[in-house]
Amino acid sequence: MTAVLTPSEVEPDRPERPPELGGKKRYADRAFTTVALIAGLSVLAILVLIAYATTKEAWPIFQNDAGEFLFTKRWAPNEGKFGALAFIYGTLVVSVIALVLAVPVSLGIALFMTEVAPPWLKRPVVAVIDLLAVVPSVVFGLWGVLVLAEPIAGFYQDVSDVLSPIPIIGRLFADPVNGRSFFTAGIILAIMIVPIITSLTREVIDTAPVNEKEAAYGLGATRWEMIRGAVMPHSKGGIVGAVTLGLGRAMGETIAVALVIGSAPSVITAHLFAPGYSMPSVIANEFGESTGLWRSALIGLGVVLFVITIVVNLIANAIVRRSIKRSRGL
Repeated sequence: MTAVLTPSEVEPDRPERPPELGGKKRYADRAFTTVALIAGLSVLAILVLIAYATTKEAWPIFQNDAGEFLFTKRWAPNEGKFGALAFIYGTLVVSVIALVLAVPVSLGIALFMTEVAPPWLKRPVVAVIDLLAVVPSVVFGLWGVLVLAEPIAGFYQDVSDVLSPIPIIGRLFADPVNGRSFFTAGIILAIMIVPIITSLTREVIDTAPVNEKEAAYGLGATRWEMIRGAVMPHSKGGIVGAVTLGLGRAMGETIAVALVIGSAPSVITAHLFAPGYSMPSVIANEFGESTGLWRSALIGLGVVLFVITIVVNLIANAIVRRSIKRSRGL
């Protein structure tokens, strides 16, 4: 006679519990967990300490002249005038130019290395990209000021002559003064961040599921349709992260930008070929001789740059989370 089990007697399927760790393994696992927790919290602690120390040093400028500091552009230390608006504007303009130039090139190189290049060509391209990533920034700056700035001034004039009659675009590319300008600084920064964005994007694209690529080919998709339908949706979040890291490098770059941007304070203009200034550059150029409120103003520029970087990263994280949810159909 066969015994019939009632539903209450039938145990539901449960995942098997991992075996209990004993002795030295248990202590090793707890030690690893503790060390990892301390390492994670130390990053947050260092960030808080940096924010506290810099804000404390910059507090006199925020306490006395916060409105003038953040919303005016006149920078005259001899007169006690410290307006950071022109430097904030220059930093954002140069960073945007760098991203506009670097992101398409980086994405194209990453797709070439992962989806098109044969193995014998992929290795040297990867080596060159990795080599460019470790070149000191001062080398790029010296190359820009010694090699690029003079000949590119003539190119700027040609572009201005062609585009100046166009109502809106002509205003952006009008009146070039010399080769040291917002646009030249953007070109140098684009060259500097291309290796970073390319390397990270390549690693992200490599993680795209092979079965999805093969399924796309099996349905008759071309290579571009496969990349658009199978690779890009999976890699979108990682690409946004790579671009954000490149943007952080562009916004914080000091020496290279200081050499080629033109060092023109109190300049807020729509002309991309005009000389200007950025927050990291003015800090590097003037910090050594600054004292008192002047030094507080320079440290205040660092605080503002710190806040802008955090805001950009928060926005990027929100975009990444949203893209992940969309890819999972949530």
